[in-house]
Amino acid sequence: MGRHSLPDDAANPSTGAGPESARRRTVALATALVLTVAGGTAVAAQRGLLSFGRSCASTAVRIDLVASPDVAPAVEAVAERARKEKITSDGSCMDVRVTARDSYKVAASFTSRARPDFAVWIPDASLWVDRAKDAAGSATVVTAGHVAGSPVALGVVPPAAKALGWPQKTYTWGELAMATAGDDKVRLGAADPAHSASGLLALSCIGKSAGPGPEGSTRTAALAKVLSQRVTDGDGQVADTLALAKSPADQGSSHSSGAVVLSEQAAFAYNAAHRTRGADQQVRLFYPKDGAPQLDYPYTMIRETGMSTDESRAAMRFLTLLGDPESAQVLAGHGFRVPGRPVADPLPAAAGGSPPQPYASAAAEPPSAQELQDALGMWTITVQSARLTTVVDASGSMAAPVPGAGGRSRMDVTKASLLQALSQFTAEDEIGLWDFATRLDGPRDYRRLVPTARLGDPAAGGRTQRDKLSAAFAALQPVPDGATGLFDTTLAAYREATSTYASGKFNAVVLLTDGANEDPGSISRADLVAQLQKLTDPSRPVPLIAIAVGPQADKDEVRQIARATGGVGYQVTDPADIQAVILQAIMALGQAQHHG
Repeated sequence: MGRHSLPDDAANPSTGAGPESARRRTVALATALVLTVAGGTAVAAQRGLLSFGRSCASTAVRIDLVASPDVAPAVEAVAERARKEKITSDGSCMDVRVTARDSYKVAASFTSRARPDFAVWIPDASLWVDRAKDAAGSATVVTAGHVAGSPVALGVVPPAAKALGWPQKTYTWGELAMATAGDDKVRLGAADPAHSASGLLALSCIGKSAGPGPEGSTRTAALAKVLSQRVTDGDGQVADTLALAKSPADQGSSHSSGAVVLSEQAAFAYNAAHRTRGADQQVRLFYPKDGAPQLDYPYTMIRETGMSTDESRAAMRFLTLLGDPESAQVLAGHGFRVPGRPVADPLPAAAGGSPPQPYASAAAEPPSAQELQDALGMWTITVQSARLTTVVDASGSMAAPVPGAGGRSRMDVTKASLLQALSQFTAEDEIGLWDFATRLDGPRDYRRLVPTARLGDPAAGGRTQRDKLSAAFAALQPVPDGATGLFDTTLAAYREATSTYASGKFNAVVLLTDGANEDPGSISRADLVAQLQKLTDPSRPVPLIAIAVGPQADKDEVRQIARATGGVGYQVTDPADIQAVILQAIMALGQAQHHG
């Protein structure tokens, strides 16, 4: 890309840094529109190469530019060169004032009616521009080109990288997530996808790699739940969690990560900052073989500021300056790829990449706006703290053996699945346990075994609520000759859950039963449904997740009961599927609440 060309000229697809073809057409139109309004900006930009040999103090055109903190130093260096060399636009010098500001905060600012205090914005990814357009309108926010690029990859500390087979072994996004999230010695971390383009793009790629349908969604949600336990607020902090992983003891810390989602540029900067510590402190990069999504640094004009013709010309002139060879060297020196130029091997090597890692392959197909919205919605719901009352059938039929389970009973397999589900929840989640069978506690069909509380709360004997609940799950036993006291138990559990509703959490009752109601003295199904409907409050939703376990369970009954609360009913023939169904139900119901 030469001095006279705009950064959105046709990019070399092998670099993996150019915008997608559809976006390129949009950019071309947007650029033409800006140039037309400016009235001959391209000619002025060419003339700006000439030095007029006089002071710029009284003629400089000021441009206020806000940039993502990672690219801001490189942009400021180019702005300083423009001032020192008195590079002009249409005969006037340029005074570009660069301010570093988080992209998500700038995007959020467009939802207010306040006038922007900047004329040009360079976020780290186009997804923030799309959000700003949704809020302010596409005529106000116009992308005129792209100044840099950086693929999103997985940075891993050397011991973990060696264990994962770096650099010879390659992985898809899904395989990388499974290999790191499931290894307590590695510990996967990321920046909050709500605040980080790198985090959100990676999460979208993980979801796509996990495959379609409920099973893929469940796997992605489980990984998101694990990831949420080591998430930082933004990109500026995520690499710092690697600095704690210096020893096996540090790697065991809940605050440290052995692997983190980060951009190639962030890895470059991290390695540069830790160069004096030696190779054992340098991050290694895994580039997923199914493609790395790109941070594309769009150069965005903000029309709402009411730029004059001179300001518009100067802004476009600075865009051209950012694309000249000298500026390209500045960007590369800060760890960025330059759109339209081949990948120079020293850059990924300095960032921790090494053959045969596919760092020069084509970029992953950018996720659509809907895919990004779905990924963010899934993240928001999955990591939101939950308050669950778990109600487990302890009737005698739970002692029946499960075919193909090596002689284990329904209760045995159910307990194992519940313990597996418990491991997916964080210390902030609140979970309690009831069991039920006819006349289990005097005249009542149910017992409150463990009150609902935060899993991280202390319990007696130096234990936590999680420890207490794990022990209670493990101790569950079928009651000999106990029948299924389903209706009275459901009403009692639901009444308590609605009366103890926790604002800001996903509240639900999880009910597991292997049969139909067998208590002749209980309320009827019609009365139960009517009372559940009266207790249901759409402003304080507490859906019932009812799971019919085994072939004797009445799936129609549990579905009807669950629907009365806005919940869902499922049937599983294998109790081992309970864990996946619970997570799937939480995600589906949470998404419905989110969009409702």
